[in-house]
Amino acid sequence: MSAPPLHVHLAGDPEGPPVLALHGVTGHGLRFRPLTEQLTGLRWIAPDLRGHGRSPWVPPWRLEQHVADAIAVLDAQGVERAAVVGHSFGGAIAVHLARAAPERLSALVLVDPALGLDALDMLETAEETRADESYPDVAAARVAKAESWAGVADQWVDAEVEAHLEERAGAWRWRYSRASVIAAWGEMARPAEVPPAGTRTLVVPATKADFVSEEWLASCAAELGDDLTVRPVDTGHMVYLERPEESAALIREFLG
Repeated sequence: MSAPPLHVHLAGDPEGPPVLALHGVTGHGLRFRPLTEQLTGLRWIAPDLRGHGRSPWVPPWRLEQHVADAIAVLDAQGVERAAVVGHSFGGAIAVHLARAAPERLSALVLVDPALGLDALDMLETAEETRADESYPDVAAARVAKAESWAGVADQWVDAEVEAHLEERAGAWRWRYSRASVIAAWGEMARPAEVPPAGTRTLVVPATKADFVSEEWLASCAAELGDDLTVRPVDTGHMVYLERPEESAALIREFLG
């Protein structure tokens, strides 16, 4: 039996240019609100990835399945071509989507994408993810999120708690499957792909994180040529949450 379709958050102008927004591990579609509230002329389509939020949590969780899920979302929304914005693991999905179905993309925005990461680092991170993460109350969860999101404004920490925290199994937990996240770390250790030639691509590396390598950027430049734009932002990995105005301005300029 196939899983139900992904849960999708819609924002912006229903008649505007469509943008498919793909979040990272442990995230959800509503996390893009710092962008959707500024770029209101775009038609934002932001699903909760499989294993996250209110979407089905059932496997498989490999990149190919996430790509198939993304195409199904576009089909369900009646969208033939869309700009795709991917953050972190969502960036890896976006690159694989561009390679699998280039005709469905009008442009690609990769916000500190996470792909081709060190396998031993991913093993260590996956092992750390196995441990239970729960909180006795909402206040404790908020304190932990604020500590892990240094540099993110209080309003977005509060929004995360409101949208993504739930009481489950007798404690407060973030709304995602830990098993799916462990699988995602493994997927991020796969050899890094680059967008196919002819794909207008904006890469926004975070200078205070180490997800985007110079080697991968050089490979992108060799493949894309003048279709590649790189705009680093002096921030941590949660780029559009830490620097929402700057991130929105870069996307606005790139998408026109």
